[in-house]
Amino acid sequence: MAAPLSLLFGDAEDGQLAWQEQALCAQTDPEAFFPEKGGSTREAKKVCASCEVRAQCLEYALANDERFGIWGGLSERERRRLKKRAV
Repeated sequence: MAAPLSLLFGDAEDGQLAWQEQALCAQTDPEAFFPEKGGSTREAKKVCASCEVRAQCLEYALANDERFGIWGGLSERERRRLKKRAV
C-alpha cells in the first residue's frame, strides 16, 4: 500500500500543491522514487512518463531545491544539469 500523499509531500493547505493528489507516484511504492545510490531509476521514470502532473512536479522540485529522489521524471543529477543550463 502506498503512503498517503501527506507523508510524501506534506499537507497541501492552500491549494498550491493540489496537483499532488493526481500524482501517480502516490499510487505507487514510494521507495521506487528514492532508490539507493547507484540503484535503478527506471521504474520511477516509467511511472512519471505517464503522469499528467509531471510538469508541476518538476517545477516544484526545482523551486524547492529537492536534492533526493525522482521528481517530474528527472533524477537529482538531471535536475542539477537542467538548473545549470537555465542559469
